[in-house]
Amino acid sequence: MFRFANINILWLLTIIPVLVIAFILYTRHKRRQIANFGDPSLVHELMPDASRKRPVIKFSLLMVALALLIIAAARPQYGQKSEKIQRQGIEAMIALDISNSMLAEDVAPCRLDRAKQMLSKLIDNMVDDKVGLVIFAGESYVQLPITCDYVSAKMFLNSITPELIQTQGTAIGSAIQTCIRGFGEPDESGRCIILITDGENHEDDAESAAKQALEAGIQTFVIGIGKTEGSPIPVPGTSDYRKDRAGNVVVSRLNEDMCKSIAQAGKGMYVHCDNTNTAMHALQKEMNKLATGNIETEVFSDYNEQYQTFALLALLLLVIEFFIFARQNHVLAKLDIFKEKK
Repeated sequence: MFRFANINILWLLTIIPVLVIAFILYTRHKRRQIANFGDPSLVHELMPDASRKRPVIKFSLLMVALALLIIAAARPQYGQKSEKIQRQGIEAMIALDISNSMLAEDVAPCRLDRAKQMLSKLIDNMVDDKVGLVIFAGESYVQLPITCDYVSAKMFLNSITPELIQTQGTAIGSAIQTCIRGFGEPDESGRCIILITDGENHEDDAESAAKQALEAGIQTFVIGIGKTEGSPIPVPGTSDYRKDRAGNVVVSRLNEDMCKSIAQAGKGMYVHCDNTNTAMHALQKEMNKLATGNIETEVFSDYNEQYQTFALLALLLLVIEFFIFARQNHVLAKLDIFKEKK
């Protein structure tokens, strides 16, 4: 397994494009100054040792060396030894509705973003649990297989947008069935599905799917998000709202009756999510009641540092850059290494 021990340092790589742009602008400015000074061919004859290619080569070597040093500072490591450890926890599959109706702004900043905020805090409170992520609209997909890697879980969660699924609709039953398949082989740990939706199910029988999950020993918790009085759905990138074929503004309403029916069929809990943390705390309390079991996880316990390779390459490039003069070397001029003779 490959990783960076100080991965945040890699943000320094964004400096390199800025330096490249600055170098290009400086080079163009310098050439304009020479052009304003006199005829370029005449000026070149007055400065026979001047080189156009050497500064570019020297700068390129410096940028590559800088990139290698930043990577070295981030401490790249490669896992050499793995071991299986036993943890006491539960397994939870999150089914997140990403249909267009989740863009409604009856909770701030919108239903989808509020759901992602709540789930992020929920994942932060996990210790020895496993979590997986399923996204759904008209179809459902496993976005993240069940894992103990909470960093990856939050990364995938933050990247979710309605554009990930082109088929619109709300197939809650399909999402629950996808979650059931995502658990894998049964074990002694407690299992649950956390369904987050506005309850506008148009595709299938979600209650039957929740009963199937219960038969497999999986409870279904439902988080209803939005308001029952409803809200229009904004069109991303515009100030307009979605309209039906008759030209009327579409109003999306939280279907609490549907959400409660699914939770009841799955012997779980229904809770309404608003702009407070009430839903998260209630869900956390119910999850704590689930039986914890031994969860076997493979982890890398020994890592070899790989920064030396990057540091040595950077040092080699800096040495090469040091011995390349900005002007032509009379001793090496006959070799024409940089193809500057015409």
